[in-house]
Amino acid sequence: MKIEDILSAEETAALELRALYAENGFSQYKMSKFEPYDLYATNKDFLESERIITFTDISGRLMALKPDVTLSIVKNTDLAPGETKKLYYNETVYRVPKGAPGFRELTQVGLECIGETDENSVTQVIGLACKSLGTISPDCVLDLSHLGLITDTLSAAGLTGDAARQAYVCLTEKNVQGLKALCEKNGADAENTEKLLTLAALYGAPRDVLPKLVDLFGDHAAVKELQNVAQNVDEQCLRIDFSVSADVKYYNGLVFKGYVKGLPAYVLSGGQYDNLMKRMKKNCRALGFAVYMDALQLLRSEGE
Repeated sequence: MKIEDILSAEETAALELRALYAENGFSQYKMSKFEPYDLYATNKDFLESERIITFTDISGRLMALKPDVTLSIVKNTDLAPGETKKLYYNETVYRVPKGAPGFRELTQVGLECIGETDENSVTQVIGLACKSLGTISPDCVLDLSHLGLITDTLSAAGLTGDAARQAYVCLTEKNVQGLKALCEKNGADAENTEKLLTLAALYGAPRDVLPKLVDLFGDHAAVKELQNVAQNVDEQCLRIDFSVSADVKYYNGLVFKGYVKGLPAYVLSGGQYDNLMKRMKKNCRALGFAVYMDALQLLRSEGE
C-alpha cells in the first residue's frame, strides 16, 4: 500500500504546503498547545472569536488553549537588528467558528515573515499564497486589497470615527449606494466621494484595475505597492478587490483572502500586520497568511 492511499486529502495538502514553504526558505515553527491567557485577553479583537478555552495550571497561572497562531509566533519570536525570520507552521487552534454551536479543533497551515521585510518579502508571500491555493484547486482566486489606500482616502474625505467604521462596512459589502449616502451625510467633497465609490465598485485582474487606480490616485505609495505585486507575482488567480478588509488596529498595507471553487467562504487569509507588531512592542514589520485546512473536508464532501 502506498502512503498516498493512507493519507486524507487534508493530510496530503498539508504535506504539499509544508514542502512548498520549506523549498522557499521558510523554517518550521512548533508551538505549545497553550499560552498565558493575558496574551489573548489583551488582543481579543484580533481573534475571530472572543471565546477562549482557559484553565489554571499548577502554578496558579490562567492559561488558554491557543485560539490563534500568529499572536503566539509574534510573542515568542526574538529578532536581532536587521534580521528577518521566515517561519511556517502546521498547528491546531481551538475556537468557535462563525455559525458553529461550540468549540472545534481547527487545523491551520501557514507562514509568517517577520523582521526587515521588503518588497521581495511581500511578493514572495503573496506568490506563495497563490501557489497554496493552487495546491488545493486549480480553480482559485486570491483577492488583494490595500488598507493604506482606503484609510488615506477616508481621511481625505473627512470620514473618521464611527463614520469611517460605517464606510469600511459599506466597502466590505460593496454597498455603493450606502457609501454615497454616508459621504453626503458627512459632507465629503465630490472628488474623494468619487474615489471611495470607485474603490467600492472595482474588481478584476491587476491589468484591468491598476490603470483606473493610477488615474485616480497617481503615484500614491499604495498603488505602487499593488503595481509591484502585479509585476512580480506571475499568477493568473490574482484579483484586486477593495471589499477585502481587516482591523486597522492590527493590519496595514496589503491584505488578501483566497477562495477555491466549491466553497462559499475563503480558505486562506493574510496580510501585513505591522500595527500588531507595534502593539506587542516589536520594532519590525511582518506579514503572513493561514490556510484553513478544515475547509477541505467540505470541499471533498461536495465533490463526492
